[in-house]
Amino acid sequence: MKRQILGYSLVELMTVTAIIGILAAIALPGLADRAVKTRVSEGLILAGPFKAAIAESVTATELANNVNYANGQVSATNPSKYLTSIQANPSTGVITIAYNPTNVGTSGTLLLSPFVRSGVGSVETVATAFAAGRTGVVDWACRGIGGSYATATGMGAAGAGTLLERYSPANCR
Repeated sequence: MKRQILGYSLVELMTVTAIIGILAAIALPGLADRAVKTRVSEGLILAGPFKAAIAESVTATELANNVNYANGQVSATNPSKYLTSIQANPSTGVITIAYNPTNVGTSGTLLLSPFVRSGVGSVETVATAFAAGRTGVVDWACRGIGGSYATATGMGAAGAGTLLERYSPANCR
């Protein structure tokens, strides 16, 4: 009787190890970018109360009061591990989210600009709409570097932040 040896040869084991190494080398840079994007998303979550306060406003005075209240509810510096600041402008409603480069892995800001859709096809900044006495549905333009999404949705006049496009959420590019 001939005896069979079960198992893998050294060449087969080395081939599998090389394939796993190549796949890991391809996947790790993408994983690092995903980690930064996850940290960036915290700023958008913390902007939620600001957005609600601004959306509830119907006059410039009310906007200023609501924004000042929202600004007072958040620490002016280092409101979280990943942010150095998050504040809204009382006259325009624009929310500025500044990221902590040490903890996030990149530096930069995102700007969330409120726009009012007061009529069919018309989009204007909250400050412009309130000055003219118009109200409507509040829509948000989020921008880092880039702005094709904001432009495509009629909000190209939104100010741009400094966060790299590759780390920005899809609706902020």
